[in-house]
Amino acid sequence: MQSLFSGVFEFHWQFLLMYAIGGALIYLAIAKDYEPMLLLPIGFGAILANLPLNAVWGGEDGAGVLRLLYNAGILTELFPVLIFIGIGAMTDFRPLFSTPKMVFFGAAAQFGIFATIIAVLGLTALFPALKDNIIQLGLSQEAFKDATPLEILIKAAAAIGIIGTADGPTSIVVAGKFAPQLLGPISVAAYSYMALVPIIQPPVIKALTTKKERCIEMEYSEKKISKTAMIIFPIAVTVVVALIAPPSAPLIGLLMFGNLIKECGVLERLNKAAQNELANIVTLLLGITIGATMEYSAFLQPVTIAILALGLVAFVFDTAGGVLFAKLLNVFSKKKINPMIGAAGISAFPMSARLVQKMYKNENPGHFILMQAVSANVSGQLGSVVAGSLILTLVPMLLGH
Repeated sequence: MQSLFSGVFEFHWQFLLMYAIGGALIYLAIAKDYEPMLLLPIGFGAILANLPLNAVWGGEDGAGVLRLLYNAGILTELFPVLIFIGIGAMTDFRPLFSTPKMVFFGAAAQFGIFATIIAVLGLTALFPALKDNIIQLGLSQEAFKDATPLEILIKAAAAIGIIGTADGPTSIVVAGKFAPQLLGPISVAAYSYMALVPIIQPPVIKALTTKKERCIEMEYSEKKISKTAMIIFPIAVTVVVALIAPPSAPLIGLLMFGNLIKECGVLERLNKAAQNELANIVTLLLGITIGATMEYSAFLQPVTIAILALGLVAFVFDTAGGVLFAKLLNVFSKKKINPMIGAAGISAFPMSARLVQKMYKNENPGHFILMQAVSANVSGQLGSVVAGSLILTLVPMLLGH
């Protein structure tokens, strides 16, 4: 009888909190249509991870199906890089060719990364309990058993800061290398705030701009881009970016490979498969596996609340960085740039570009800045990968590795 009801005897009250969190993510996915392809699997994965005896993860032997997926797809970075093939196949870089100066907004909107890293270090200095929590969780990882507290703290700060890329796969890759113990809350924060871009960005944009600035009209002349240029572009970007930031090679390489499949014109079946079957299957497996890392003993920690708060900080500073950069350019430029374009420099594609166009349409009906916003948004995808790779390169150098 005890074996029959073993799940009842092993039930913890913390499970109920995790069911509520998982249920909230599922609610946002279904009722609010916020990133449903990711939030629903993550939410259900969180419920699976907190079932009695943890059978789905594998209990003490660690041989459960989701643990196998985690080892094979997350620790090896397989799932994030495969998703980038699909993203590359869905991305059209032609608007960026027509307005190449928009590439600078992809860099400016990464300001949230560094602002958040500073915020993490500041919070841990102000709240020693938070600092101890991060260090203890780090020491629980086999890979960090010989690491110094300072090393764990700096790598955790970098992993949390990378939420500022507004790019889920990049956040997963960096967190997997620097702070696997924080992978669950970092992933949830990254994808949740990506889904909440239509709520987060408008107040920031309006706070930093005047109505006159938001009504600035911008000319757009579409340029005819040769097929040769569109084929050379992904190859050249892969080589150049990998030379600048070698750790970016897996992500940028697979992103550009997906784009090359799209642009070559002779692999239509593979192009459709990358955009649909591949992207959908990997997104499904990635989401439920990330959710399965949200076991209550690791997730219900003070640092989780801090990560969720800092994720919001990251997105706010991303938006502010792009908007303020546009305003700075306007000081020296004859042809003014609508500052709202700067907000589209984050990697949340195409949500942020659509949001900017929607806000602009409300301010200046009958006019459009969608293509300029798309250009900035596409450059944000490239910028997020490069920024994440630079963090992966610079942090070990800082620590003397």
